[in-house]
Amino acid sequence: MPALESHRKPRTRARTNTPAFGLTTAALASVTLLSTQSATAAPAEPRPGIEEVQKKVDDLYRQAGTATQRYNKAKSASAQQRSEVDALLEAAARRADKLNETRRELGGYAAAQYRSGGIAPTATFFLADDPQSYFDQDQLMARMTSRRQKAVADFRTQQKEAAAKRAEATNSLKTLTESQATLRTSKQQVQQRLSEARSLLSRLTAEEKARLAELERRKEAEAERKAKELARQQAAATKAEADRAAQEEAGTDEAGSGTATGGDTGSDTGSGTDSGYASKADKVLGFARAQIGKPYVWGAAGPASYDCSGLTQAAWKAAGVDLPRTTWDQVEVGTRVATADLRPGDLVFFYDDISHVGIYKGDGMMIHAPKPGANVREESIYYMPIYGSVRPA
Repeated sequence: MPALESHRKPRTRARTNTPAFGLTTAALASVTLLSTQSATAAPAEPRPGIEEVQKKVDDLYRQAGTATQRYNKAKSASAQQRSEVDALLEAAARRADKLNETRRELGGYAAAQYRSGGIAPTATFFLADDPQSYFDQDQLMARMTSRRQKAVADFRTQQKEAAAKRAEATNSLKTLTESQATLRTSKQQVQQRLSEARSLLSRLTAEEKARLAELERRKEAEAERKAKELARQQAAATKAEADRAAQEEAGTDEAGSGTATGGDTGSDTGSGTDSGYASKADKVLGFARAQIGKPYVWGAAGPASYDCSGLTQAAWKAAGVDLPRTTWDQVEVGTRVATADLRPGDLVFFYDDISHVGIYKGDGMMIHAPKPGANVREESIYYMPIYGSVRPA
């Protein structure tokens, strides 16, 4: 038996090779897996071009402008609704006081009837110290009965009116709550769009920012070129109109040179209207020029900062004309005018959604509050796509 044991092969050598083989296999598998993943991984998304960035940023600012107008509209509605609610609550309180007063009067009648109800009128007559005074009192009580009837009718009417006022106030409070919810939503939308625009710009390299600035300069130069062309066309049209008026005046003088007249019986209503509008426009533009350099702040209507419709509203208010708060409402005020017929003081609206507005100052230029990060300034009306124009007064 000992001889057989001496022929057994030790198994320790085979076990020592197993761990090394396992590690090598795992390492090879890992390398293979990583290689496969690298080969099948999607390529990195390419950076957008500068033109695309510019378009995206402009679009975000436009969306922020639209949301700003929604905010302004909701804010105006909320303020108006709050005023109406306060008035309704005050009216309801007054009606409640009147109702309580009538209730106290009816209570006095009831108490008097209870106190005198146990004695018959005949007994009252015989027990009266002065029968004549009884008759006087009886007539008074008859009149009081009529007053009681009227008081009861008034009380019922006042009850209905008070209930109606309470219901109206409740509905107004509901509308106010809805306006305030819209206000919060619009505010969040503005902040989100502006945050996206800032984030997009912050990722640009110095070289990309320089290229973006160059694109802006080209855009401004093209807008100014179009403004100068409009100014040339308007100057030519004005001169042609002046020449035509001079010719008509000369012809009238020649035709009437041999005829004595008692004076000018006509009236130039057009000139009076023109001069009246020009006077208001001077005040509007004087105010607007004084705001140049002040920052754009969405939802602001002065005096330290403005958004676009806040500036136009404040400028025309300086001329004694009250405009609504939003671009959507301002575009409905006054008379529509073609771009070629623009005059200083007119309002020019931009984009299909009418989310921006400026004050025309002449020569194809306007004063406006452009966008967040910019100040009130003069700029070509062709810097943005024109929607239409309005002469407010």
